Amino acid sequence: MKILITGGCGFIGSAVVRQAVAAGHGVVNVDKLTYAANPANVASVTNSPLYTFEEADICDADAMARIFAEQAPDAVMHLAAESHVDRSIDGPGAFIHTNITGTATLLQAARGHWEGQGKPETFRFHHVSTDEVYGSLGAEGLFTEETPYDPRSPYSASKASSDHLVRAWGETYGLPIVVTNCSNNYGPFHFPEKLIPVIILNALHGREIPVYGTGENVRDWLYVEDHATALLTVLRKGRLGETYNIGGNAEAQNIQIVRRVCALLDERHPEQAPHDRLITFVTDRPGHDFRYAIDASKIRDELDWEPTLTIDEGLSRTVDWYLDNRDWWEPLLAREGVGTRLGTG
Repeated sequence: MKILITGGCGFIGSAVVRQAVAAGHGVVNVDKLTYAANPANVASVTNSPLYTFEEADICDADAMARIFAEQAPDAVMHLAAESHVDRSIDGPGAFIHTNITGTATLLQAARGHWEGQGKPETFRFHHVSTDEVYGSLGAEGLFTEETPYDPRSPYSASKASSDHLVRAWGETYGLPIVVTNCSNNYGPFHFPEKLIPVIILNALHGREIPVYGTGENVRDWLYVEDHATALLTVLRKGRLGETYNIGGNAEAQNIQIVRRVCALLDERHPEQAPHDRLITFVTDRPGHDFRYAIDASKIRDELDWEPTLTIDEGLSRTVDWYLDNRDWWEPLLAREGVGTRLGTG
C-alpha cells in the first residue's frame, strides 16, 4: 500500500518509515522538520523509489489538501506531534497547536480524500498516541484499552484531545480509524533530550546524569523497532474503530534504567568507570506521574504481536548504537539548548 506517514523524520516515525519501505510499501513522509526531526534518520531509504518526502506542517490545511490530492495515499499513520513533557510544561501553546489543531486539520484532509475516492473500505487512518493519556498508576495495576483518560501534563492532555478527535471523526463521519497507545520508546535515533540518550551522552562527556526526585518512577520500556513492527501490524490487521495498547513487557524504575546503562558503559569504557558516580538527583518535575504499565494482551491475542527484545537486549543495542554513531548525535548536541533538558519524560 501507499502510506502517508506524518512525523517520519522523528524518532518513532523514522523507524516506521524504514520498516515500511523495507516491507515494500510506498511511503510519503510528511514532516515539518522541527527541532526534533532529522532527515538523517531516514537516510537509508532516501534514494528508494518507494520513498517521497514532503516538507509541510500538518496545521497547514492547504498543504495537507495538496499532498493528499497529489499522493493519493491508501492509508495514514499519524505520528507528528510535540512530544516532550518538559517542553510542554515550559511552553504548552505549541503542544495545543500541533497536537490538537494539527490533528484536526489532518483528519479533515484525510476525510476529504477518503470521501473523494468514494470511501474505499481499505482506507485507514491510524493515530499513534501514548499511554500517558491514562494518567498515573499506583504500585499495582495495568493500563488497558478501557482505562479512563486522566492526563496530568500539557503534553498528555494534548494527546488525549487528539485521541478524542480521531474517534469523533470515526463516529461522526465514518472515517476508518484505529488508535494505538504505546509505552516509553527507546532505541537508535532517539533525540538527545530523553532519559536514555541523556544518560549515555552525559556519561560519555563526564557530566552529571540528572535523575528526577528519587528515581523511583516506573515506566514500561518498548524498543522502537518493536513498536514500529506493532504499528504496521495494527495498520494491516487492526479492527476499525478499535484501540490497541502497545507495551514492551519491561517495567523498570528510572533509577534502574540509569544504573543498567551505566553498567553497560562501564563494560565498554572501563577507563571511565564507574559511570554511576555521575548520577545526581534533582528536584522532581511538576506533576510527575508515578507509574505507567501496559496490558498488551489485546494486540497479542488479536494480532499476534509481542515485543521481541528484552530490556537488557534493547539497552545493549541502544548503547552500542550511540557509541557507533557519533556523527549522528554530535551535530545535534551542538545546537543551542539541545541536551540541556533533564529528559526524564
